[in-house]
Amino acid sequence: MFRALTPIVKNLLLITIGLHVVTSFFMPQLKSLFALYHIESRHFMPFQFVTYMFMHADFWHLFSNMFGLFIFGPLLEQFLGPKKILILWMVCGIGSGILYSGYNVYKINQLNNKVEAFSENPDPEVFNRFVSDNRHLFGPGIYDFIDAYSRNPDDADLIDRAKRNMLGVRDLQANIPMVGASGALFGILIAFGMLFPNTQLFLLFPPMPVRAKYLVLFYGLYTVYHIFVSNPADNVAHFAHLSGLLIGAVLVIYWKKDRRNFY
Repeated sequence: MFRALTPIVKNLLLITIGLHVVTSFFMPQLKSLFALYHIESRHFMPFQFVTYMFMHADFWHLFSNMFGLFIFGPLLEQFLGPKKILILWMVCGIGSGILYSGYNVYKINQLNNKVEAFSENPDPEVFNRFVSDNRHLFGPGIYDFIDAYSRNPDDADLIDRAKRNMLGVRDLQANIPMVGASGALFGILIAFGMLFPNTQLFLLFPPMPVRAKYLVLFYGLYTVYHIFVSNPADNVAHFAHLSGLLIGAVLVIYWKKDRRNFY
């Protein structure tokens, strides 16, 4: 089975797994340095658009991405050639990070607007909705504070505390890093589905055969659904997944226009 590994796929696996071992057991500080932060965060560095895709949160996060690369990557490399498979992986990964950063800027600006609106017109109901929208970032004690603030809406100290809570959530959201090669992997998935749409794949859960094009379609719809549902407790960067799908699709369409470019 391992003999079927192609050179670029094998090297990507070795590099990513190797870096996970290093950051997990020997130099854990590198994970926070190489993760991708909001561009206005004090932790942000431009090189993170490249390095974040080689970092992973835990073993299962690493396993899911590398297993996908292991399954779908070799056939794509044989068909596209080593240069194009590397371009696909890197462009989808870096592009996903850039697009997700833009999406993150939009979300942080929304939080800034809510903080400014509250500062101009403090209202316990507005603060209560803010807590409800970001409840995963508050401890249980916040509800006692909401009760006290609701009973004393004109208390300057409580208003100031509410504002500081909102600013704290904004700062926390701006400093939550993104890691993982999921954007790059979704580029691999869409390329596989477009180039080998009728290839039969056998799923483990549930155990059933499915054509590649339907599997990719399912992943795409699943990702779009979670973007619109926007569960605040969900720490998966679904927008980065969708970005990987879109960038990968654009690359394949561009390459398919001139078959002479396949090598």
